[in-house]
Amino acid sequence: MRGALGGGVHRPARSVPKEKCLRYSHFNRSPLVRQLAAWLPAEPEAAPRRDIGERLGEWLNVADAIALHAAHQSLPAIKTRRRGGKPMDAPAAQAELQRLRTTLTHSIAAPPIHPVHAADTEFSPHHQRYLDHQRRMEMAIDAFRGHLRQALSQTSTRLAQLVALDAVVDQMMGGREQKLLAGVPSFLKTRFQQLRKAEPEGWPPLFEHDFQQTLRAELELRLQPATGLVEALTQDTN
Repeated sequence: MRGALGGGVHRPARSVPKEKCLRYSHFNRSPLVRQLAAWLPAEPEAAPRRDIGERLGEWLNVADAIALHAAHQSLPAIKTRRRGGKPMDAPAAQAELQRLRTTLTHSIAAPPIHPVHAADTEFSPHHQRYLDHQRRMEMAIDAFRGHLRQALSQTSTRLAQLVALDAVVDQMMGGREQKLLAGVPSFLKTRFQQLRKAEPEGWPPLFEHDFQQTLRAELELRLQPATGLVEALTQDTN
């Protein structure tokens, strides 16, 4: 999990076109960002590199900075909350994470109810299909992350403090992240149009490949916070 306080975070959040955000190649270049950026028209000049505080300032306003600072200051008072039952161990958490990843990956790879045909001209069915996968991922991953938080809060004081900070960061950043992810289908629509024009007869398998690859990249992005919690549990118990 990443967080920061300092120069840049006090500025109010500004609206930045998602095309520009994707071109900042030195900031959070996840597989999803790289894939979507590859479908954008090339710019004549490289985008200027900016200070990380300036980039973070587009996400955190003064209220967010105050909330994050307060959460950090309160960490020493947080202790392990022991409840009934045995705390989760690292191998069990790793296994649950892998099961979740496998289940959602298989869902992505499942044949669509309405196969893609060369004669298709409307993107709307594919848009709805993508939204359905996003909802499925969000529900399953949020439930697992909540389960992890509860388990880790019973394991050690250090992990209980991490869980508290994770919850604060999620509250601050979650809505903005979901808003950005809601824009992913618009990039797929652009790709849909590009492939139909370039390969009038052979575009369906190419589009289906890109569709699934985009979902897999988004899945890994969505799993990052839960993966971080599992890694923290592993380090704490080693």
